[in-house]
Amino acid sequence: MRGEIAAVCTSEKTGISKTPVECIELVADYGVKGDAHGGGERQVSLLAEEAVAKVGAKHPGIGPGSYAENLLLRGIDPASLPLGARLKVGGNVLLEITQIGKKCHSKCAIHQQVGSCIMPKMGVFARVLSGGTVRPGDAAHLLD
Repeated sequence: MRGEIAAVCTSEKTGISKTPVECIELVADYGVKGDAHGGGERQVSLLAEEAVAKVGAKHPGIGPGSYAENLLLRGIDPASLPLGARLKVGGNVLLEITQIGKKCHSKCAIHQQVGSCIMPKMGVFARVLSGGTVRPGDAAHLLD
């Protein structure tokens, strides 16, 4: 299964949408350098570009980073991957899927705006096994 990175996003605080940026640095066993969620249990968050675009078609203003995802994938639905699946991203980055879905403890700004949230079913989290720089347009593929 092959795809590419549609967007990379980061934020300095938790509880807010992330901002698309030119590149992010992924650090092994940590996550995104400079991101508020770095070092936690859910090191990197991933969503399918197609899922975000579907909501964005009905709700202008929803786009990359709206769901606080770090990596927006095109051509790969991360929610369809099994736990333990490994993704190679860009030249050197290796991610391992550790969690699919996330319980929302409160109604976030997106939930209030849209009336629902896709993260409980489509949000995917990964651990960084091997770090490096990731940019939009970088290849992403599932390892066997």
